[in-house]
Amino acid sequence: MIIPKFLNPTNSFHSELRKRISDYFVDIKTKPTGNIKLYSKAIILVVSFVFVYVHLIFFTSDFIWLSLLECVLLGALTSAIGFNIMHDGAHGSFSQQKWLNDLAGLSLNVLGANVFMWKTKHNVVHHTFTNIEGMDDDINAKPFLRLCETQKRYKIHRFQHVYFLAAYSLLYIYWIFFTDYKKYFTMKVGGMPIKKMSMSEHFTFWGFKALHLVLFIFIPIFFVGFTAWLIGFLTYGLFAGIVLSLVFQLAHTVEDTHFPTMDISTGKVEDEWAVHQLKTTANFATRSKIVSWFTGGLNFQIEHHLFPHISHVHYPEISKIVQQVCREYNIPYIEYPKVRLAVASHISHLREMGRK
Repeated sequence: MIIPKFLNPTNSFHSELRKRISDYFVDIKTKPTGNIKLYSKAIILVVSFVFVYVHLIFFTSDFIWLSLLECVLLGALTSAIGFNIMHDGAHGSFSQQKWLNDLAGLSLNVLGANVFMWKTKHNVVHHTFTNIEGMDDDINAKPFLRLCETQKRYKIHRFQHVYFLAAYSLLYIYWIFFTDYKKYFTMKVGGMPIKKMSMSEHFTFWGFKALHLVLFIFIPIFFVGFTAWLIGFLTYGLFAGIVLSLVFQLAHTVEDTHFPTMDISTGKVEDEWAVHQLKTTANFATRSKIVSWFTGGLNFQIEHHLFPHISHVHYPEISKIVQQVCREYNIPYIEYPKVRLAVASHISHLREMGRK
């Protein structure tokens, strides 16, 4: 497998950008990691999740519609914990303390997935080779969806802009019950090898998988019965899958983002890494405090990709610096002002990829 190489120009846009962001944190005398805003949000999300989980199982409502609404809410809280707590923790930006970052990252394990596998798939592969077909596993939804021109087109893709939410709904369930195990046994993310796991990492993988089965399958079935559990778990898992998928897809698979290819003879792509990130990533609804709060700043996806070790609580401010440097270097900064506009652009992209 050929690993793509990025250009390394002398007058680097990335160097200038890093200098200004570094100066910003020096000037305001603040660390780039999380702060009280993040920690209070983390507490609210975790307490809310535990409350809804306990109420669903041990104090089940006689009204089916209320239980289903709680399942949807639990799916939303699962997504929010992933966006806000796990994501920052896995990137090492939740706290200055490594143990707190590790603890935040482990929230993913409690929810059924595995943070060790995630770090290779997301931190290493996706953040380095964003939107490069054959490398970035996040744009590999074959055969259900065709997300870029270099992927094979099937007849069913003509309708992918209609059924895409159904495909997205499967993400979470497919992730925790299939793809994690596939990565574990093949020790690969796509074609990228995963580093060797230690004994403690093997134990953590299987221990938390067992814990998830107990918390989300065995205990619920015991208290509410198999049929009620199945309906509730599917409602919960399918809704979480839609939310998780949409937030990440709106950041990379819209009309204005690029899907660069590398020169096979040299292994090089056309830009330096930071410029590549600007061309393959988009922001959305950055003025909405509600969207920013819920998504953990992932609507500021550009800032996250350029500075993954900076906590999302700082993105609104550093985005001003990023935009200024982009203007000076004449580099595109892709942003959709509303969620609905980003969704419309994503649907248009899917329609276009289904026609070609």
